[in-house]
Amino acid sequence: MGVAKDSLSIGEARRAALAAQQFLGAGGAPRSARAFADMVRRLGVVQIDSVNVLVRSHYLPIFSRRGPYKSTLLERAAYDERLLFEYWGHEASLLPIESYPLFRWRMDDASKGVGTWGRLRRYATSHQDLVRAALDQIRERGPLGASELTDAGKSKGSWWGWSQGKEILEWLFWIGAVTTARRRNFERLYDLTERVVPESIRNAPEPSREQAQRELMLIGARAMGVASARDLRDYFRLPAKEATARLSELVEDGKLVPVSVEGWKQQGYLHHEAKIPRATAVADVAALLSPFDSLIWERQRTERLFDFHFRLEIYTPIHKRTHGYYVLPLLLGERIVGRVDLKSERQSGVLQVKGGTVEQGVPVTLVLEPLARQLTELARWLGLERYTVTSRKGELMRALRAAVSRRL
Repeated sequence: MGVAKDSLSIGEARRAALAAQQFLGAGGAPRSARAFADMVRRLGVVQIDSVNVLVRSHYLPIFSRRGPYKSTLLERAAYDERLLFEYWGHEASLLPIESYPLFRWRMDDASKGVGTWGRLRRYATSHQDLVRAALDQIRERGPLGASELTDAGKSKGSWWGWSQGKEILEWLFWIGAVTTARRRNFERLYDLTERVVPESIRNAPEPSREQAQRELMLIGARAMGVASARDLRDYFRLPAKEATARLSELVEDGKLVPVSVEGWKQQGYLHHEAKIPRATAVADVAALLSPFDSLIWERQRTERLFDFHFRLEIYTPIHKRTHGYYVLPLLLGERIVGRVDLKSERQSGVLQVKGGTVEQGVPVTLVLEPLARQLTELARWLGLERYTVTSRKGELMRALRAAVSRRL
């Protein structure tokens, strides 16, 4: 049962979030595709990202919460056993297959050019012959990547690939006509949705737009524990006006409970089944977090909840970066205490620690040992022999270099 409260301390809010985000779960790493899919189900959604300097982001959340698992479980769950599917959930996302009907309204919107990139609909509308040609090729040849489509319709030359052809396929993906059959070196291979999504899911009763949005908001609330209106809207990127209406309905139904949260200017909402663990329950939590982890992907929420300022610097020029290219925050207990910039050097079998810092007021001695354990475990999971510290900048990096030297 959830806890009946009308106000939360910031510590209680953090612990509610950590429990909801599955950092306190028992049972160890998933050993089957079904167990992996169950973890995604509890989170509601896992964001997909292509950057592979360390490991692609969608592999990290389950590792962060449960430790080393066979990464092939993701492929089995998503593309072999069809327990997950790809669609626009938060951003590009892996989602539980039973959630498919909850996104039909978004697919319908996309067909009208709402909630998607305008250029896709404009191009598809003015090139309907090419849309039909793409569907015909996939129907006849099976799953195809954009680069495998041949010229069709009235186009001249090779219009397929990562320009117009990719836009056609992404348009078809948005409206639900095609979906991801599998990936090949991360390239999405598209197939007809009717050949990928199980019939029982495709033929399931379609909820109304309002019902689907309420359910998505509840899934997000359950996965966040406590959240602001903006947080609830952002988890599945719901339209602002409609999200406001759904929020009122859920509060009226008693599914979401308004609470005040220490330090928040915004009204908080607690899922009616949310659990608020004691401080002792989170004492052993230690995890390196993907930059796209659902615990921290909404940056304003991350600051409100953890007093942690985090910005992705992948697209920032090198000389303007503060922390590094691919930075993972370090969660320790109920606080985010530091961050490290990591890179997998696969040819040499080394996990590079290119930089890192602790948060203001956090002793390096508190962070050093758990960080070293996390780096060792991460390196092994990635199939790397060891980690090495390439930076001499800052107290944390100097202490970590010294620790590595002693180990050697």
